[in-house]
Amino acid sequence: MNRDQVKGRINKAIGQAKEMAGKFTEDKKLEVQGKTQKNMGKRQAEFGDLNNDLKKWRLKRT
Repeated sequence: MNRDQVKGRINKAIGQAKEMAGKFTEDKKLEVQGKTQKNMGKRQAEFGDLNNDLKKWRLKRT
């Protein structure tokens, strides 16, 4: 696992927690912040996955 994968998954989890807290407390601002952070974390993890796959592919070709 690379750094982007780890940070992305952490941000996704924090975002999910914020989103749920916002829904529970009916705080729309917190809910939107949570959704945004969750989606950013998801994209960061996907970027890390892609980098990892490219690294494996590059090593396999040599």
